Parts: sequence; structure tokens; C-alpha cells
Amino acid sequence: MIVTENLTKHYGSVKAVEGLTLNIAPGEVFGFLGPNGAGKTTTVRMLCALIGITSGRASVAGCELGRQDQDVRHRTGILTEAPGLYDQISAERNLSLYAHLHDVEDIAGQVERYLRMLGLWDRRNEPVGTFSKGMRQKLAIARALVHEPKVLFLDEPTSALDPEAAHLVRSFIAGLKQEGRTIFMCTHNLDEADRLCDRIGIFRTRLLALDTPAALRRKLYGRTTVFHLLHAKSEWIQILQEVDGVHDARVVDNRVLVTLDDPEKQNPELVRKLVQSGADIQFVGELRRTLEDIYLQLVHSPED
Repeated sequence: MIVTENLTKHYGSVKAVEGLTLNIAPGEVFGFLGPNGAGKTTTVRMLCALIGITSGRASVAGCELGRQDQDVRHRTGILTEAPGLYDQISAERNLSLYAHLHDVEDIAGQVERYLRMLGLWDRRNEPVGTFSKGMRQKLAIARALVHEPKVLFLDEPTSALDPEAAHLVRSFIAGLKQEGRTIFMCTHNLDEADRLCDRIGIFRTRLLALDTPAALRRKLYGRTTVFHLLHAKSEWIQILQEVDGVHDARVVDNRVLVTLDDPEKQNPELVRKLVQSGADIQFVGELRRTLEDIYLQLVHSPED
């Protein structure tokens, strides 16, 4: 649905996006993560055919950038970080205007559908300038969807929203995912990306990593089983390290942390070893690295 090959954007001597290669499948929710100034918004603008590319190739919803830009714009919807809405006119009129620009056949029906879905129907006749930040964000999402695009680009969809409004927007995005929409989402909310995205790309001018959150955890950290004990003894470490597939073992307070290849296969043997050595095991868990751990390690690693 979204394919890029060495997509590049330079502003004079400034490299905003360098050699980006992606293949995002239909129905996938893709998280695009990176610090401010990394080139995320520039990437979205290129993929929506709003700015030209310097080099490389890309296609979105089957349309090639640079050759079928008008088709790209009709087949995509975009929520920008600071969506420009017409404050002096009503929510209904805002949506109707954009529906008309996209040649929507049943304008009244589409406008009503999305205003109801996002809980704005009862406020449809009020000027948008009177809306709260959360209401404006919901209206901007409705605007991005009113023409039923195949691909949706979301740039910081929950930025500056209060917890209740952010929860509503996340729930709506999850609903779009269930409908099979292809969603390209830029966000600084790493927990949000972890919950919503099928895959994530970590980006700083160029792509630093690309995979599912779970796969990135395994690649960077392996898997670590945590044995919570009544009392932990350092002499048990050597016993555990003799088990095939164990890469590291250490004692932290009354816990033994073991990094290994396949916890489902190796944990039973480790439990037997500890019990035979006199350990009182209270419970066993797995250390779950956060997406923030992964992000910070990659973004702050030295450039090649």
C-alpha cells in the first residue's frame, strides 16, 4: 500500500530524509518514531504528494509520486500536527467543504456519519472556533476520513490532548485498524505506538530500525526471565549459566535475572536447578523492555 525506495529529500545542503526504503502492507498500522527535526513530517508530506522528492521513488495506494500526485491526494487522508480549520464556520460546514473538494457523492451522509462517530453531531452547527482542543482534533480526524481514503496519515494524533480526549482518539484509531485501513502514524507517545502499531520504524533522517515492537526487543535485548526468590545467592549464577541457551545471569536484590534464547523451553530446567540448589521461588516473570528503552538506545547511538 505504501512503498518507498531510497526516498530522499534535501533542502539545499540540509538532508531532511535520506534513502528511506519501506514496504507497508494494506491494513497495517505503521508507527514512525523519531525526535523533533528527524524528518518525519517531511516524509509524510512527500508521501501525501504535498511536496516534491529530491530522489528515489515511492507509490501510495497504487499511485506513483511525481506522476500521479492528484490521485495520491484523493486516496489519502492526512491529520497534521496543527490542523488548520475554519474557525468562523460550523463543524458541519467545515466537513462539507472538504467533502466537496474531494468530490464525495453523498456529502450530507458522509458528514453526518463521521460527526456522529466522533461524538460531534450535537455540536455540528456551532463555530469551530468555540471548540476545545480535543473537539478540534476529532473534527480534523473526521476531515481526513470524510472521502474514505485508502491510506490515512496521522501526525501526532493525540498531541496536547487531555487524557480523556486522547483515549477517545486512540480508541477511534483502533477501530479504524479493525476496519482494515492502512495507517501511517507519527507519534512521540511510545506507549501509544506500542499498543496500536503492527510495526514501527525508528527514524532520524534515515531509518535506524524497522520491525514489530516485540521483535525489536528480542534483537536488542534478548529475553530475560526474572526469578523472584525468598533469598538469592550469588553461587547459583554459575549453575544457571551451565544451561544451554543461557547468555547471562545475575542477582539483583532477591531476584535472579537470566537472559536466554527460549524461555518457554528453558525455564522449566532453570526452575529445577534453582529448587535443587535450595532456592525458594516465589514467582517467575519476564522482564519486558519498553519501547522507550529501544527508542532511546537507537536514537542516541552514535552515527555510523
